Amino acid sequence: MIVSIVNVYAQALVAPVKVMHWVVGDTSREAMIYIPTTAKTKATPIIFVFHGHGGTMGNMFRSRGFEKLWPEAIVICPQGLNTPGQLTDPQGKLPGWQKTPGDMKDRDLLFFDAMLKTLRQDCMVDNKRIYATGHSNGGGFTYLLWATRGDVFASFAPSAAVGGKVVHLLKPKPAMHIMGEQDPLVKPEWQRAMCQRILKINACNNQGKAYAQYATLYFSTTETPVVLYVHPGGHTYPSEASAVVIRFFKSTVNKQ
Repeated sequence: MIVSIVNVYAQALVAPVKVMHWVVGDTSREAMIYIPTTAKTKATPIIFVFHGHGGTMGNMFRSRGFEKLWPEAIVICPQGLNTPGQLTDPQGKLPGWQKTPGDMKDRDLLFFDAMLKTLRQDCMVDNKRIYATGHSNGGGFTYLLWATRGDVFASFAPSAAVGGKVVHLLKPKPAMHIMGEQDPLVKPEWQRAMCQRILKINACNNQGKAYAQYATLYFSTTETPVVLYVHPGGHTYPSEASAVVIRFFKSTVNKQ
């Protein structure tokens, strides 16, 4: 594993942002990561953040700003590899993530395992506070992590995504789903159906409670609440959503 420093971000943060490298199988992988200075001496949460198809780890890191909203947490934005898209880019010329268990020989699930192993070796990780969020294809991968690595996580926050092919594998977990009412790519009706499945899986009440602008909280009889964040935009992630994601993550811990 090789670590390099990204100085352009370091000036604005107490701890520098690093690009870390792994070799998974025979493939080189990398992720941009913010690690608090206290991570070696204090139990530290982790937020995994997955970009959409065609995205980059750098853009995901900059646009979310999670390290500013929760500076005590490790924030890691991995970089995907070229992947055939389900809705666009069928030739796979742009980076993305595997979609189902076994897809692409589980290259991205194995990458996740390697990242988490390294962080647990290098830092004092709070194993009750590990989180995942992602947008579009990255949101789909977030659902895949819920389906295949769910016991590791405290909660999830996918956006502009569905998990149709793995929904039958989901077990109750706190979740926040972010969607745009005008999404032209991942159709709103698909996402609404996904949200209904999540509410059912998590045994949530039918009546929700206002949580933030655009966000409604649904309490759960299994203590796995759901927040639905429905904004008026398209296949986008509102910058205001980041504060709501962090608020939700901070409210959830892994009880398994």
